[in-house]
Amino acid sequence: MGLMFENFKMALSSVKANKMRAFLTMLGIIIGISSVMTITSIGNAVSDSLDEAFKGFGKNRIVVYMNYRNSDDIDDSKLFSTEDIDNLREGLGDKVTYFAPFGSSEKELKNGRRKAKIGFTSADATYIKDMTADKIIHGRDFKESDIIGRKNVVIVNKDLAMQLFGKEDVVGEQIETELEGSPRTFTIIGVYYRKKSIFDGLTGSDSTEGFIPYTLSTQNFYGLNIKISDNLELKKGTDQVMRFIEKYKKVKEGFYSMESVEAQAGQINAVMSGLSLGLGAIAAISLLVGGIGIMNIMLVSVTERTKEIGIRKSLGARRRDILTQFMVESAILSLSGGLIGIVLGYGISSLAGMFLPLNLRLNPMAVMIAVMFSLVVGVFFGLYPASKASKLDPIDALRYE
Repeated sequence: MGLMFENFKMALSSVKANKMRAFLTMLGIIIGISSVMTITSIGNAVSDSLDEAFKGFGKNRIVVYMNYRNSDDIDDSKLFSTEDIDNLREGLGDKVTYFAPFGSSEKELKNGRRKAKIGFTSADATYIKDMTADKIIHGRDFKESDIIGRKNVVIVNKDLAMQLFGKEDVVGEQIETELEGSPRTFTIIGVYYRKKSIFDGLTGSDSTEGFIPYTLSTQNFYGLNIKISDNLELKKGTDQVMRFIEKYKKVKEGFYSMESVEAQAGQINAVMSGLSLGLGAIAAISLLVGGIGIMNIMLVSVTERTKEIGIRKSLGARRRDILTQFMVESAILSLSGGLIGIVLGYGISSLAGMFLPLNLRLNPMAVMIAVMFSLVVGVFFGLYPASKASKLDPIDALRYE
């Protein structure tokens, strides 16, 4: 134990004696580990944000819409009327927990000098509760009487309330716009809050969303918002719902297209995983280069300290003592570079988190792997120089100039 401690002290003294060279030697390891840490932190944060965002779209949710590859066969009878909605909902029974048409339209609103854009989304009474992660913070949600009575009421986003009225609580305020070409006055009955996600700002639209009763529309709908019952396995439930809709509308299988939230989330996560893996592989190359740098500098160190090795051997140092000394020095260089890389990587990812709506977190497993990997790199690439040093003949080493 005492000999190991002595080797450790000697290795530290050697590193301190050549600070700049040691830093440049560690640079490859620092870059490699910091890159891996940054990629891991941001990748985990993006994955968490994606999961949270897709949860906000509703679990077991599917969207059915017109497949425009069948455009030659599309006519008004293939769209969904309010009567179709009622009949389909009744026919599907407990296979679905939410069944309503999908429709949206963007409008510009004014209140004095204030302006805002809103995307009206057609909704049923339980849309916010069943299909989103939004929270009503002022006023109330829809009631069945709002839907059945076709009332001109709207639930708006907090952002729109601030843009248009300069305050959050705008319950009871009215907004004037048009719907399907006719002027309408909507009364705000609720204000909701939606947590920011990485999707915000990616659509290129500066509008916020507002919900209105779907029964206000006199036109047929081109899509459906559906939530499959939790009692059914998603794929089986989706197949049953799609076959029922196709049979009711008297169309062939595949006439309507379907997208599920889970499928889209899986596709995006697969892309993100592949991207992280590719970037991680590139970062690993930096570690390889760093390891070669350590081996190179250790070979130089062996050459520079040949006489020192000869003196130690002549005083009784064994081959394994010399081997241990240089292996410890190599491990210290690599491990120090790894620790600096971890701190730098987390700093970079935290800086990125200031500009992105991401909840960054340090993955303990990634830190442990990074430390172990940097240590292994140092030991592996320091093995040859250490072995070379331990095999030097003491007489030849003492004669070396």
